[in-house]
Amino acid sequence: MKRILTYTLLLLSFLTFAQKKEKDRNLPDGNEAFSEKNYSNAEADYRVSQSGFPKKAVASYNLGNSIYRQKQASEAKFQFVKAIKSAKTKPEKHKAYHNLGNCLMTEKNYEGAVEAYKNALRNNPNDEETRYNFALAKKQLENNPPKSEDDKNKNKDKNKDKKEDKKDQDKKDNKNKKDKDKDKNDQKKEGDKNKDQQDKNNDKNGQPKPQPGGISKDRIQNMLDAVNNEEKKIQDKVNQQKVRVNPKKPEKDW
Repeated sequence: MKRILTYTLLLLSFLTFAQKKEKDRNLPDGNEAFSEKNYSNAEADYRVSQSGFPKKAVASYNLGNSIYRQKQASEAKFQFVKAIKSAKTKPEKHKAYHNLGNCLMTEKNYEGAVEAYKNALRNNPNDEETRYNFALAKKQLENNPPKSEDDKNKNKDKNKDKKEDKKDQDKKDNKNKKDKDKDKNDQKKEGDKNKDQQDKNNDKNGQPKPQPGGISKDRIQNMLDAVNNEEKKIQDKVNQQKVRVNPKKPEKDW
């Protein structure tokens, strides 16, 4: 039993020693891929490295860089935050804060970028690149001050009013369109009605039909014209007879 216990203890000690001596093989592979600008492969290697050695700041830092180079600043910043939490030295913190500031600048979060660069300078006040980025972030923040809650609420109310106005205008436009369509339909119906009535009043040749129980207007007019013509003829005959009965005397005698 003593020998078995001794061997077990020795085996556990060996495994623990082996784990401590285990090398991170994925980190160098990721660095090689990164140097070759193969950032997607580098990201894969760094993720494996990070999962195997979660307490190492370098894996999170390099992972953030590979993601940033793929133009995913919003995702990369979370890796730099992890690196900051795991960092044990000032140079590590300085680099992580500096790159975090770059991500925030890309997002136009100038207030956050100013704080990130400020923390980077606290860990390395002599870095000229960080100092330049810090000044640029401050300038951008002055030109683009963050909006207060009142301003945000005003913008929300303004946008809400615009939406409501647009909604009311759409309702008015729809109503006007419906009214116009209704007027057109009414006019069309009235025109069709008049046409139908006209068709009923006219015969096949387009001539007006006699009205039920009476004579058409055209027929009456024709009859009046005929009567007037007859009266005129009669009057002409009467006048001719008068001329014969009462001839005028000549101006001179024979």
